[in-house]
Amino acid sequence: MTRPRASTHAAFLLVAAGTAIGIAGTDLVLPAIPSLPAMLGGTAERAQLVLAAFTAGAAIGLLFFGEIGARIDHRRLMIGSLASYGLVSFLCTFAPGLDALIALRFVQGASGAAAAVFAPGMIRALYGDDRAVRALGALGSIEALAPAAAPILGAWLLSIWGWRASFDTIAALALMLAAIILWRRDLLPVVVRPVGSGSYAQLLHNRRFIGHALGYAFTLGALLVFVFGAPTVFTNSLGLGLGAFVLMQVCGITLFAVAANSTGHLVQRFGEMPVIVTGTMFAVMGAAAMLVYALVGGASLAVVIPAFTLINLGLGIRGAPGFHAAILAANGDDARASALVILAILMTAAVGTAAVAPFIGAGLVALATGSTILAISALMMVGLTR
Repeated sequence: MTRPRASTHAAFLLVAAGTAIGIAGTDLVLPAIPSLPAMLGGTAERAQLVLAAFTAGAAIGLLFFGEIGARIDHRRLMIGSLASYGLVSFLCTFAPGLDALIALRFVQGASGAAAAVFAPGMIRALYGDDRAVRALGALGSIEALAPAAAPILGAWLLSIWGWRASFDTIAALALMLAAIILWRRDLLPVVVRPVGSGSYAQLLHNRRFIGHALGYAFTLGALLVFVFGAPTVFTNSLGLGLGAFVLMQVCGITLFAVAANSTGHLVQRFGEMPVIVTGTMFAVMGAAAMLVYALVGGASLAVVIPAFTLINLGLGIRGAPGFHAAILAANGDDARASALVILAILMTAAVGTAAVAPFIGAGLVALATGSTILAISALMMVGLTR
């Protein structure tokens, strides 16, 4: 029986809201990172671990939800995940010091991972593979609003109520969405893979899946490593302030959204792989341009923003088809495949952020170097998909 269009779109918005709230767990907190050492003790370098701990914790949650998603109704798991994510977010406001906050952030990341794992499978069930790329592009655009809007909201909350306000906001949004899904869970499709079909081991031996998964993860990682360190670098090294960071984010996310909404048409006209390769090349060019400019001591937004938006353009072009190609390569094991793809993203971001953190004092050079290495690595992964 065909679902009514309004019900399909309502279900899509619930799924998108769940993933966006998970993303807000990083971006809403970003503006507070430079001020945390003064509030909770510690150093600027250690404060970066507040971001890395969240992504590392989410990695554990992804594997957990990806595995039990083959056994339990995804709707029930999303409700439980959002509820626990909200409660742990609230507990973060009581952290007595930076180390305690880092530990809670690990748990926060692990508890809120379900929506990201189940979103691709639910979208395929809602729209079918013929419209999945376009739907995933729309999902990416909606999710992109979180990195664009969350730092602005986070900066405002920080200026009015302090660093705890961001965590209170995340808690309220997560608990509210959990209640809405509990009330209208009939809108979401039932997606349960038969027990015993597929495994993480099988996916890890699937060359095409690994190539698409790592190619997508490294491209997004090239962007995230830069974004995670940018508030500290803009504030401490470049003297540009958080307003400059927000402006850069808005420009980048706007171009990303335009590209992501065009990717369905590009795939239909040119094919999936040419679009993936082209997008990856744009990301490499943007990161490399940023690195060259940083090495000559540049610090002007007139150059930083165009280079940054070029990375966003590349990700927007190759994001949805790359994710869809990875899911298709998994031969129906959507939940585990999604878990591994996002695990690769978060571990790339966590390791990249931790690797760059000791050199954050070097400013733009450190961030641009990490971003360039990851973008080139993404291009190399294309070879595994042939």
